[in-house]
Amino acid sequence: MFVMFEETREQDNAGVAGTSFTMRVALLALRLMCLAWLWPVTQLNSSHFPNKRRHKDMYVGENAKQKHGGRVDLKMKKQDSTKSQLIKSEQLLRIEDHDFAMRPGFGGSAIPVGIDVQVESIDSISEVNMDFTMTLYLRHYWQDGRLAFPSSSNKSRTFDARLVKKIWVPDVFFVHSKRSFIHDTTMENIMLRVFPDGNILYSVRITVTALCSMDFSSFPLDTQNCSLELESYAYNENDLMLYWKNGNDSLRTDEIVLSQFFVEDFQPSFGLAFYSSTGWYNRLYINFILRRHIFFFMLQTYFPTMLMVMLSWVSFWIDRRAVPARVSLGITTVLTMSTIITGVSASMPQVSYVKAVDIYLWASFLFVFLSVIEYAAVNYFTTVEEMKRLKREKVPASFNATQAMAFDGCFHDNDIDLTPFSEVSSSPNTERNTQSRNSTVSAPTEGTRLRRKHPLLQNLSFIMSNSYMIDSYSRVIFPLAYLLFNIIYWSMYA
Repeated sequence: MFVMFEETREQDNAGVAGTSFTMRVALLALRLMCLAWLWPVTQLNSSHFPNKRRHKDMYVGENAKQKHGGRVDLKMKKQDSTKSQLIKSEQLLRIEDHDFAMRPGFGGSAIPVGIDVQVESIDSISEVNMDFTMTLYLRHYWQDGRLAFPSSSNKSRTFDARLVKKIWVPDVFFVHSKRSFIHDTTMENIMLRVFPDGNILYSVRITVTALCSMDFSSFPLDTQNCSLELESYAYNENDLMLYWKNGNDSLRTDEIVLSQFFVEDFQPSFGLAFYSSTGWYNRLYINFILRRHIFFFMLQTYFPTMLMVMLSWVSFWIDRRAVPARVSLGITTVLTMSTIITGVSASMPQVSYVKAVDIYLWASFLFVFLSVIEYAAVNYFTTVEEMKRLKREKVPASFNATQAMAFDGCFHDNDIDLTPFSEVSSSPNTERNTQSRNSTVSAPTEGTRLRRKHPLLQNLSFIMSNSYMIDSYSRVIFPLAYLLFNIIYWSMYA
């Protein structure tokens, strides 16, 4: 009976085990069916609610930061909003879908590029280097259908320099420029504005130093014509056509004030440039006229020069025997004129032609130099006159010409007292010589031919025998001649 109970127990255990295995298989099949049914729902939720993952990452990142003492995994950081916005803009403009190394409409007609310029300032003008420095806003206008985008509001989009590097822009450069740069404070001063129809505005703020061929023949009474020239570097007229967008209104200027110049006129113009190896190119010109202010040079050059010339005339009123006074005055004025000429030449380029200021300075230097030569002539003729007078008065050999000029400037010819010298006693021979001279001069004999001196020579010999008259004439001739020179000079150059 005990054995029968054991067999019955074993049969019950086997039935329970079979039933348990069947339930497990059925439960696993049910789970698989649930997963298969929930998979499409999961994919739909992930596509409709993408921000859930971002919030989860942000939450996990904050928890990880707290757990690891402030260290955050780079993969858990939130994406930069600027970068995501740039990616959206690139996708909107379809930048990756086109090759922007090629110009718009490649293979067809030339693409028109309009230009307008606003001159902000003329920073400097150098006569020595013959150049000028200008700061300006350069704006380009063209159409690129590759950048057109749909817009319900028809509003443009504005970008900075980061997007400019990924699209095609005109390669405009400045002809005859020595150096130039784009301002980059606080960021690069570049603006790109794209309209829905593909029209583009590209603006950049530039400072450029360019060559200006100046003519100094009328300096400092001169007027200079300078120009800034714009041209495409790679595209000739078959590929790119530059033009002023609004005609003469394409060039605008702020109020420009310069220290030495007055800006008379700004004028745009257009032309063509030919290169033997690459062909014809469109070229735009920004022409402006500069007229120099004369007042600075009047104070620094012309007025001091006039005063030095007038100072040299003072020697004409000093007694001719005051040698130290007249010589020192003449040398001082000559050296001062040399200093003024050197100072003006140092601030000017070394040109091979004569400038207007050179004519004035060297003419004034000539007047100063002639005043020194005038006193040298007066001194010489005075010495000759004294020697002749001493010979006529039979002065002893012990009285030489040095004693005749050793006066202090307080005496004149009529004040010289020659009575201390011993008189030569008259002798019969002397009386006979006097009578013979008188008889010779009294009347010419018949048949004698008389020679008549030329009036100019007579006047010259008269002036030489009366040297004090040279100073008298110089007091009138020098001022009148210098006044005449100034009238001619200012009428020609002013």
